[in-house]
Amino acid sequence: ASLASQSRGLCVLTTRYSIPDLKAYWHTTAPEHKLLRLSEPAGVALLGKLGVKGARSECAALVQSVQGHALSIHLFGSYLRAAHVGDIRKRGLVKLREADAHEQGGHAWRVMDAYVVWLAADGGKDGGVAGRRALALLKLLGLFDRPASGECIGALLQAPAIAGLTEDLQGLDEAARNFCYTRLQDAGLLTVQRDGGGGLLALDAHPLLRAYFAQALEQQQLAAWQAAHQRLYTYLCEHTKDKPEPTLDDLQPLYQAVAHGCLAGLVQQACDDVYHARILRGNEYYSVDKLGAFGADLGALACFFTQPWQHVCPALHESDQAWLLVQAASFLRALGRLSEAAEPMRAGLAMRGKQENWKEAAKAAGNLSELGLTLGDLAGAVQYAEQAVSYADRSRNAFDRMSNRTTHADALHQAGQPQAATALFCAAEAMQVERQPYYPLLYSLSGFRYCDLLLAAPELAAWQGCCQSRAAPSRLAAALPASKAAPHPPHTTPPENAQGAANGQMASCHAVTQRAAQTLQWAEQNNVALLDIAVNHLTLARAALFAAILNSAPSAPCQADLQRALDGLRRAGQMDDLPRALLTRAWHLAHTQHHTGPASAQTDLDEAWEIAERGPMPLFLADIHLYRAGLFHHITPYPWQSATHDVTEARRLIKKHGYLRRMAFVEAVEQALGIQPA
Repeated sequence: ASLASQSRGLCVLTTRYSIPDLKAYWHTTAPEHKLLRLSEPAGVALLGKLGVKGARSECAALVQSVQGHALSIHLFGSYLRAAHVGDIRKRGLVKLREADAHEQGGHAWRVMDAYVVWLAADGGKDGGVAGRRALALLKLLGLFDRPASGECIGALLQAPAIAGLTEDLQGLDEAARNFCYTRLQDAGLLTVQRDGGGGLLALDAHPLLRAYFAQALEQQQLAAWQAAHQRLYTYLCEHTKDKPEPTLDDLQPLYQAVAHGCLAGLVQQACDDVYHARILRGNEYYSVDKLGAFGADLGALACFFTQPWQHVCPALHESDQAWLLVQAASFLRALGRLSEAAEPMRAGLAMRGKQENWKEAAKAAGNLSELGLTLGDLAGAVQYAEQAVSYADRSRNAFDRMSNRTTHADALHQAGQPQAATALFCAAEAMQVERQPYYPLLYSLSGFRYCDLLLAAPELAAWQGCCQSRAAPSRLAAALPASKAAPHPPHTTPPENAQGAANGQMASCHAVTQRAAQTLQWAEQNNVALLDIAVNHLTLARAALFAAILNSAPSAPCQADLQRALDGLRRAGQMDDLPRALLTRAWHLAHTQHHTGPASAQTDLDEAWEIAERGPMPLFLADIHLYRAGLFHHITPYPWQSATHDVTEARRLIKKHGYLRRMAFVEAVEQALGIQPA
């Protein structure tokens, strides 16, 4: 008060409570400002200032999860920057206790310690019962990583009491419970959510508070900690119905049950009875294939690891440990977290080989081949694919023998070996005919890869046609010596064979369209994975786009399939496949002269760049550089650094990673720009 009445300096005081002694000065020298929680845009901006990188939606989710609390956002952001190079995708690895110690010197934990002392000393004539009840309730909230539903709180408070935890909360009537809730809510330690009739919907507390009491309960009262989690696990398992086609919201109680079961020490049971049997629905893989719930499933898998994504809980069977390593790697890859996926995938392969489980070893090696391809390690992709074929042959599983040959073929195709790739695809399709004569075509990802090879010639011809139509003739003539001038550019068909080649390219587009239409029909009839349907639409869109360009026709017919492909890939959650569709739509939009502005080729290329750069996905980065230069070199102003820079970077990445399939595409752009190949 003396400062408010006499001081001419500035004093800023922060506190959770209003100070009555300063009320007389609120309108003069000591104004009081209530600091509300940060809005979502403000929280996202703060994370950016702290050096956090990633998709805005993921940053916004972090802000929402901590209810806009500035200190928590600062703790998360600073720790992500220091420990994980600012990668927002690794927010699940942040432990708030460690973050507080690292960034704030343990300030938040000391504040919590003070609250515990205050509550423990509270109670007066009642012998401290009110304080003990409040502490017990806060400890219960430490069992949750989200708001605790009224039903879960009710299950914890049922008789018999959980020793050392809920004795003081037993037998309370509604009024006594409400008094306890209100007291903590008034202290700013609890949020009470009620329905219209006043019934309890949920209790929530700040993530820092939950983390504090979780640590205290686990370290100081382990038996009570495990008993409480076991009760929650049992309640959620028994009260969650298995629906024929559950939504992601329907599965949420089961994801919670997995976490509580593992914390209760029931790791194997949670893995077998809940995650595998009820969330994945066995080999149906319902949650990921039908709902695209890779993020939710990865969160569930984290419960089975003592250190994500390196060490699986040793209480699990050895075969399950290997399976979980491969599953975690696959989900990380689908989410675009490629660098994190490699180590658990290699560890899973090593365990499967040691167990002589050749079927699962083939799957792991095939996944490593696909991961290597996405990471730009084409030599490794080819090597792992060969290993996958060898393991599949040893397993004698017909499906694995067929599918791994297409994985090998795709790696060879991207590495610029189309003849070897064609031979493998043909062998795989022959196996498919023998395996399922009523489905005599490669389908799903195997079919998509084969169609990609079958479209290679039409794609290149369409690309060269686009580059030629946009080249400046005078610049091109000046760039090439007269003695080397030719009536057709490199890697195109001489005029006398042009009509025959064009007919062959159109025939390829037509054949691929028929294939994709048939396999799409099969996919829809059998209600298969979201990804399978999406890639069929993408194949149809690509074939229609290339045919339209080769015929100098509008590409509007591909638009509907393109949108379905993009929507399907987003729903499927496959971040490592999404750039394919974005690149195709960018080409379509450029063909229709929608180069810049909202919903343009530029926005699609920029989105693809963000995904590929974070991966990292260097082959997609090469494609994006290529598309920028090839589709935009005639646009003024050029949206990026320069067309010359982009085509130079495309060539560098293609040579560095052995992405030789694209070399002819680069040469077509270089000729259009009048650049002599390096």
